[in-house]
Amino acid sequence: MPHTPGSGHVGENTRALSLPEGPVPAERPLRMPVHRATTYAFDTSQEFADVLSGAQDGYSYARIDSPTVDAFAEAVAALEGAGLDTPVRGQSFSSGMGALSTVFMALTEAGAHVVASRSIYGNTYSLLDGLLRRFGVSTDFVDITDLDAVRAAVRPETRVVFTETLSNPTMTVSDLPALAEIAHGAGASLVVDSTFASPAICRPLEFGADVVVHSATKYIGGHSDTTGGVAVAEPALIDRVRAARVDLGPCLAPDEAYMLHRGLETLPLRVARQCESAAAFAAALEGHPAVERVDHPSLASHPQHDLAGKLFDHGRFGGVVTVHPKGGWDAGMAFADRLRVSTIAASLGGTHTLAGHVATTTHRTMNQEELDAAGISSGAVRFSIGLEDPEDLVEDALQALDNG
Repeated sequence: MPHTPGSGHVGENTRALSLPEGPVPAERPLRMPVHRATTYAFDTSQEFADVLSGAQDGYSYARIDSPTVDAFAEAVAALEGAGLDTPVRGQSFSSGMGALSTVFMALTEAGAHVVASRSIYGNTYSLLDGLLRRFGVSTDFVDITDLDAVRAAVRPETRVVFTETLSNPTMTVSDLPALAEIAHGAGASLVVDSTFASPAICRPLEFGADVVVHSATKYIGGHSDTTGGVAVAEPALIDRVRAARVDLGPCLAPDEAYMLHRGLETLPLRVARQCESAAAFAAALEGHPAVERVDHPSLASHPQHDLAGKLFDHGRFGGVVTVHPKGGWDAGMAFADRLRVSTIAASLGGTHTLAGHVATTTHRTMNQEELDAAGISSGAVRFSIGLEDPEDLVEDALQALDNG
């Protein structure tokens, strides 16, 4: 307890560690407070024990729970569950891969089986095909748009059907209601990585998903300055995820939680602008003589254009556009190198338009056969459209194609 006058003489070091506590304002602060403490004090040992055991709500140690981190997770849960009649809760993580890895660890065990889309983020592919396989969890990768193939891949030991709302980088749209029906019919959970969509475009839980996961580093944070992840599910399921997170340790730091929470306030505004610009960008590049294919669901040529219109809000089709130039690997690398407005960089969902050659960056862990199976050409360049004037982005990309 802090030292107070009249409690007797104490030494200078004790005095330095027993300073008066700051005021607690009666007014409601406009910004969410940041609780940086890793450790919380108790009046009694029994209270400490009760909080640790879960018999009493409270905070003991930041790896287990933190008020600021919990506030961010529950804010995302409020957005993801906005259209539901049943409660959902969230859990925060130090990264999107931390969130996804923990969810898989919570929902599977040795001998379990996963059915996953074969058109997914490269590190998710290597997590399933490498790390989890070492621990006895097998995965079949299928064309997630072929529902018969998904049904055929399900086994009695299937625990998870996994997909992305919008796939990385082909922007394939998953039929979430149909996949939920298949998963639940097999007694499995539908886990959806909705990083490319965000709650401003689609909320998978409303279509039957059991767990939705985000790399909050991307659209939720929105400014390329904070790393984090989040998962949302109904309370009993998220309790399993929380237990795995506590053991594995990928906890989110309070300062990052504050930054990510702040990003939620402008999420709809940013995403609406990025989706509008992405649609204009995709339309301008489709049909260029140097382009083999453009992936964006706003295009009538996109295989899931109609499905996207049914699942996505406000005519928003995502802020990522993948361009497949003719000429393969070398053509794709050269195309990216000639860009002057778009920046060659990792990640997505921020204020700046970022471009990257897919085969050597996000999907570098996949060989050519795996890339082909996922529908990713060797020259594909992924654009995460930012907040620049779309006319400038189009002009820049066209000059990069014309000068090839």
